[in-house]
Formats: sequence, structure tokens, C-alpha cells
Amino acid sequence: MPTPPLIRKVRFDIRPWGGGPARELLPYVDDVSLVKLVSGFELASGYDVPGEYAGLVLDHFKFGDLTAYLAGEPESAYRASGGVIALLGCDCGEVGCWPLEAWVLCDDDWVTWRGFVQPYRPKRDYGSFGPFVFRRSQYERAVCEAAAVVTSSP
Repeated sequence: MPTPPLIRKVRFDIRPWGGGPARELLPYVDDVSLVKLVSGFELASGYDVPGEYAGLVLDHFKFGDLTAYLAGEPESAYRASGGVIALLGCDCGEVGCWPLEAWVLCDDDWVTWRGFVQPYRPKRDYGSFGPFVFRRSQYERAVCEAAAVVTSSP
């Protein structure tokens, strides 16, 4: 019998980025930023340039419907392969410069982030990073809260 997944909690903080009016969306897993989680993993793995990430700078990239994007819906996904999204961008503010990508898989009860990749370092193995499994209801609440902040902010 397979081991049940560890259920996590997710939140998405919207905060100022770069000292100006730009805003970033930063994912947290169990109250630890995804930047910190992946930085620790990359450092422990001995990877070059570890942790050069930031949240997604919403004002620099047109994500479209944020709710659809974070659900990995094919028409809003970062890559044409559908379901793959950039969860983090580069610390320079450009998502295409140094993204951390993952599959977002949704079913009736769960949302799972898995298959993490750093596309500019294809030989890196993120197989033991994640997967992160969230209750779908909690994930959708966190996404809706973030989307509400984005749409209510100038």
C-alpha cells in the first residue's frame, strides 16, 4: 500500500518588488517561501548559482487570469505543454531569465506541484524536491485571496 502524501498548506503573498510600484507573487509552502525551500535544496545539492529566484513580478509578465494560471490550465500555462507553470522567476524580475517551473496537477481533491525544473540547467535533478500536495479547497482559497489582492490593487 503506498504511503499517503504529506499534505501541505499554501499561500501566495503579494508584496512590493524592487522598491517601486511593481508587485511580486511569492508562494509559501507551510509558511516557508518557495525561494527559501528551493535555495536550500540547491545548496544541499551543490548546484551552481543556487537560489537566484524571486516571486513572479506580476507587472513584468502577462499571466492573464491568475486563477487559471496557478491551476496550470493549458491555455494559461507558461509553456505550451499545458500544466507547466513558472512558480518563481529570476531575482532580476524577469520570469524568463531564471524560472523555477513545475507541473500543476489538479484532481477533485488535491493540487500537486511536481516535476520541478530549472530550464537553463537541464542536467539538474529536482526529483527529490517535492512533490508538494495541497487540499484543493485550501489551494483554491489561497489562489482566490491572491487574485483578489491583485485585482483590487492599482
